[in-house]
Amino acid sequence: MSNVTAPGARTLEPGEVTALRTAPEYPGDRRTGATVRLPLSTLRPADSPRGNGADAEHVARLTAIEGPLPPILVDRRTLRVIDGTHRLLAAAAAGLTTIEAEFFDGPAEEAFLRAVQANVTHGLPLSQEDRRRAAARIVTSHPHMSDRAIAGISGLSAKTVALVRRALGPSTAQPAARIGRDGKIHPLDKAAGRHRAARLIAENPSASLREIGRRAGVSPATVSDVRKRLASGIPPAGDPVPAAAPAAPCRTAAPEPAPAAEPAPPDLGELVSNLLRDPALRTKEDGRQLLRLLHRNAREQSDLSKLATCVPPHCVDVVHGLARHYAEMWLAFAQQLG
Repeated sequence: MSNVTAPGARTLEPGEVTALRTAPEYPGDRRTGATVRLPLSTLRPADSPRGNGADAEHVARLTAIEGPLPPILVDRRTLRVIDGTHRLLAAAAAGLTTIEAEFFDGPAEEAFLRAVQANVTHGLPLSQEDRRRAAARIVTSHPHMSDRAIAGISGLSAKTVALVRRALGPSTAQPAARIGRDGKIHPLDKAAGRHRAARLIAENPSASLREIGRRAGVSPATVSDVRKRLASGIPPAGDPVPAAAPAAPCRTAAPEPAPAAEPAPPDLGELVSNLLRDPALRTKEDGRQLLRLLHRNAREQSDLSKLATCVPPHCVDVVHGLARHYAEMWLAFAQQLG
């Protein structure tokens, strides 16, 4: 690796670094993307999510790279490395005395989130065990975050995060609501939202499902269910009232209906082709972008099975995490459509 500095970056002396740690604003702030070169001697070890520490082989590979590596991320307040431990060690192994870096401004808990997210999305991937440990720590420090939100950061599935949360037991805080990946607050007590929806339906029966859902903090599907319950005289929340006992059967029993045939699997290619011809989607940029995504994903199961065989062992964890992440993104998109 080389000692090339990005345009606009400059090398700071140790005294300048100390002064900038308390400065209210700095060109290397994460919001601007600007960088500086920091002396290696001023930096502190990372609070890394890796249980086994740095990987010597990965450091050697980085050391052998010709040209500059991406800047590391450093906590401005503590000068602790958040992302880039392997790059820092490679710089030291190459005999460099400074390294290009960006500053991060925020509490230690948020810095750890950035560290986990960075190590999941690029560089040497975290092991499955490292991800589970990181998820447990995030559940403890951010109990208000939803399982899906933590899954998006840690590279695990939402079900795995839920298991991690359950294993921690009552030792973790139990907030009344959680913040999802969409940034919205999702109350854990669903009954309260249903009662709010019932009150809004009574006040404005002609309001749309989406409008009531937005005001009550529930999904349109939940509003629809509440409306059906109210129309049937059933409380908006809780178990539905059991159906009345069926009438006594007639003396002449009706013939058993023939078992329904298994529905044929949908032809994804044909469905997408029909959408591609729909002018309501083709004439808008957002619609064209959606069509491109759907077209790229219209693969048969057999095609995906073939692709699975080409994933090398050292990439399985990353591809597995990405596949689950994208699947959850599409599921959330489907739920938005109601």
